[in-house]
Amino acid sequence: MISRAFAVAILLAAAVWADSAAGIQWTPPSSWKAQAPRPMRAATYAIPAAAGDHEDGECIVNYFGPGQGGPVAANVKRWIGQLQGGEKNAKTSKRTIHGLTVTTVDVSGSYTGMGGPMVQSQAVKPNYRLLGAIVEGPQGSVFFKLTGPAKTVDANQAKFEAMLNSIAH
Repeated sequence: MISRAFAVAILLAAAVWADSAAGIQWTPPSSWKAQAPRPMRAATYAIPAAAGDHEDGECIVNYFGPGQGGPVAANVKRWIGQLQGGEKNAKTSKRTIHGLTVTTVDVSGSYTGMGGPMVQSQAVKPNYRLLGAIVEGPQGSVFFKLTGPAKTVDANQAKFEAMLNSIAH
């Protein structure tokens, strides 16, 4: 049987790992609930639904390894394509946070999901919003993607920005 201190140390180490990838660290908002590890994800956070929304939001953080995950522009285009009508209202920008290049996207529309052969088809979800950020870390790109009903994402936009601004390496 393991000691309580050892169990706590393991949990703390897992929490640190969940909030770091590719040589960067970030601090998620305290109201976002970290989810169990999933394949190909550095972290997954459940975001409580805003009043009037019937579904929670989700923030996924992916890291695929050095040089993996594809070009920044291709990922931004793919994210925009996940929302019907997104190409009409997508806003993208590039900035530097603590010496790291960060490309962001903000797009609204009817969410069609991630697509691809590994993803089960799902119903189109109207009135959705996606906030995405690709951080070019010292060991490769880290992909932050917040999706959910528009009101829920609206209510969490400042928290998403605070998480991005917490990035350090």
